[in-house]
Amino acid sequence: MSDFIRLDVADNVVTVTRPTETGQAIESATTLSLVPRGHKVATAPIRKGEAVRKYNQIIGYASEDIAAGSHVHTHNIEFRNTVADYEFATDLRPVQPVAEDARDTFMGYRRANGTVGTRNYIAIVTSVNCSATAARMIAQAFGPEELAAYPNIDGVVAFVHGTGCGMAGDGEGFDALQRVMWGYARHANHAGVLMVGLGCEMNQIDWLLEAMGIKSGPLFHAMNIQDVAGLKKTIEVGIEKVRAMLPEANKFQREPCPVSELCVALQCGGSDAWSGITANPALGYACDLLVAQGGTGVLAETPEIYGAEHLLTRRAVDEKTGRKLVKLVRWWEDYTERNKGSMDNNPSPGNKKGGLTTILEKSLGAAAKGGTTPLTGVFRYGEPVTAKGFTFMDSPGYDPASVTGQIASGCNLVAFTTGRGSAFGSKPAPCIKIATNSQMYERMTGDMDINAGEMLSDGVSLEQKGREIYQLLIRVASGEQSKSEAQGLGDYEFVPWQIGATM
Repeated sequence: MSDFIRLDVADNVVTVTRPTETGQAIESATTLSLVPRGHKVATAPIRKGEAVRKYNQIIGYASEDIAAGSHVHTHNIEFRNTVADYEFATDLRPVQPVAEDARDTFMGYRRANGTVGTRNYIAIVTSVNCSATAARMIAQAFGPEELAAYPNIDGVVAFVHGTGCGMAGDGEGFDALQRVMWGYARHANHAGVLMVGLGCEMNQIDWLLEAMGIKSGPLFHAMNIQDVAGLKKTIEVGIEKVRAMLPEANKFQREPCPVSELCVALQCGGSDAWSGITANPALGYACDLLVAQGGTGVLAETPEIYGAEHLLTRRAVDEKTGRKLVKLVRWWEDYTERNKGSMDNNPSPGNKKGGLTTILEKSLGAAAKGGTTPLTGVFRYGEPVTAKGFTFMDSPGYDPASVTGQIASGCNLVAFTTGRGSAFGSKPAPCIKIATNSQMYERMTGDMDINAGEMLSDGVSLEQKGREIYQLLIRVASGEQSKSEAQGLGDYEFVPWQIGATM
């Protein structure tokens, strides 16, 4: 392995692959100080105010004169909001689809509405924080001994949150919460659903049921604590309702389904300098394989494609789709400004310790998760993803809130890359974890499913690692437990995005 990685001939920085001492030769430069592994070294002088380039893209501007051989990081780079002349549909690489009769399959659960699940849960979905305790107590009543009699059921899960009241009864925040509730209520990974509310909250269950045309049945029930006559009675009734669902939910059995039925959330967290070099491009390759099979990949985290959105608009299938993405970016600029924040509030301290300096640098690496195929659709947070292929859903960069929206949008699997080591998992969509570097993978083997660091340490190719990720997605979709799933993660990672004032 070389001492450094140059990503493009036009770059004026390189990334060092191991800690460097003062006086070490890096290309035509000599290091002027200690440089941590994964951090950047200037290979040519960069004058104050000049652009710092990586991936042949601007990642920031020199805040002072930077000499060749200098460590380049937060102490000498400044962030500026992006200014881009957007192009639309100018970088459309044709997908070579796999013929339907030759497509890969997985073992999934077919639902009556035509959707296909990768898991078979019974969900208890709350409308408001006030019903959270009831939902948790109902779910906790069903332990391994009772569920052992129902081998086709993966569990009874409570999806509780801290909002649902003290909010406006319309507008962005209310609509987003309703989309999340509806998304989880109709999710293909749920065989049965019990919705539990308080009764007087702003987020009324009855409004949702009426708006979505949902009817009660053997595998769908709704109730309010105030109507049932208190917490204790609600828990008792809820347990009875779920217990009655168990035999019906257990009737679902796995059967061969085409990979075109997979919808994969493309996610990253705890990123480092290797994210955009190993794991994210490898996941992007896997996404390209999925799209060729007729499946769907869903990129999200709008603040974390900031500075790279111009690359995605070039891949938009048409100008309308590209402009929808630009509109989301402009909304986020306004959102952060009116809340006295900055788009560069991200990267986090951990990201910076791992070598990422600005959101522009982080975004260029994060966007690689989306592969190379055309961008076929742009969707609101929690909005059903109706397009096949590579798509985008608006969300914060905060992983639990982002994944919650992706699952509500219909994702039945989650692929999560991490460099620092994120201990994240999700339900009802199982999550695989992809390590960006071998050192972290070896420290956290109990959490990481795939080591993309082998692309650096062992010379494994992008194609090899991408296919490894793709094959694991198929196996997990068919019932193999991911490492986060085996550890029971997912009960506390349901975090709907709270937009707007709490009143």
